[in-house]
Amino acid sequence: MDFNVKKLASDAGIFFTRAVQFTEEKFGQAERTELDAHFENLLTRADSTKNWTEKILRQTEVLLQPNPSARVEEFLYEKLDRKIPSRVTNGELLGQYMTEAANDFGPSSPYGQTLIKVGETQKRLGIAERDFIHSSSINFLTPLRNFLEGDWRTISKERRILQNRRLDLDACKARLKKAKAAEAKASLWSDEVDKAEHELRVAQTEFDRQAEVTRLLLEGISSTHVNHLRCLHEFAEAQATYYAQCYQYMVDLQKQLGSSKGDVFPSTFVGNADGMSPPLSTSPPAATLPLLQAVSPNPADGTLNPSEVKPPSSGTRKAKVLYDYEAADSSELALKADELITVYSLPGMDPDWLIGERGNKKGKVPVTYLELLS
Repeated sequence: MDFNVKKLASDAGIFFTRAVQFTEEKFGQAERTELDAHFENLLTRADSTKNWTEKILRQTEVLLQPNPSARVEEFLYEKLDRKIPSRVTNGELLGQYMTEAANDFGPSSPYGQTLIKVGETQKRLGIAERDFIHSSSINFLTPLRNFLEGDWRTISKERRILQNRRLDLDACKARLKKAKAAEAKASLWSDEVDKAEHELRVAQTEFDRQAEVTRLLLEGISSTHVNHLRCLHEFAEAQATYYAQCYQYMVDLQKQLGSSKGDVFPSTFVGNADGMSPPLSTSPPAATLPLLQAVSPNPADGTLNPSEVKPPSSGTRKAKVLYDYEAADSSELALKADELITVYSLPGMDPDWLIGERGNKKGKVPVTYLELLS
């Protein structure tokens, strides 16, 4: 009992001494032991790593799960050390609704068939999204979270201990200074000087030891950066794989829809003999472009000769060039990004191409390099 009381009294005395030292430093009434420049740089680098890791972690969580309620639920499951239940993605749910709607409207009808095709693609997109979220959570979010909840907590703890050791050291320096000042006035203070010098040596030893421990932890931030770099590469690869899958799924869907669209809307897409629609990337569709009467191809090689093409008397469209394009031969027109040209279509032309005019120059241009203006 007496021991516990003495320990509490000792702890209270130490806390009070540190509080006094800290307050006097803030008011400029006490000297402060400064850390070397390298150590200060390590502290700054560690704080920056912690702050940016937090921001990247939080924003990646938002990217992977935009729903804040779902994020809170996942956070609670994680803190309770329970497995997060599998969640159906929005794409999978949309695909399910489209399939059910197709069954209701009639799966053999044109609308029902298209609903089934688009719905199946939405399900595949949703599954790809779920795999991407799962992979990113394990390979990217978890290492960042482990750093903040593990290594950073250890560093913060040791930094607090170092701060206390520094306050103790500076308090001992202040006491020794006062003792020497008093000794100059009265010799009976010599014992106080010896005691103060002993306490200072002990405090200096403890401070140096703690500074070395903290320094080693701070220098370990370099290893943290290497680990996070590897995780970042894995995240980027997972994201690239996800978007590549999504692109392929949409290309497949585009082909399916294109092969059936001519049967449903046979007279809508002019300038395309087989009823195929232009690529989804063209906007607006080439169907809105005026048509010319058929022009005979070059009898020598069977290819279109742009010099023989005459523009329609009215209804040509303006188009903005999105990217630079080098003409492959004399039948094509070279393009420069951001320039405006006049375009129109011809019967039987490949839907991916139009006739473009700029001044007295004329030739075929790829649709995907243009933004058709209203």
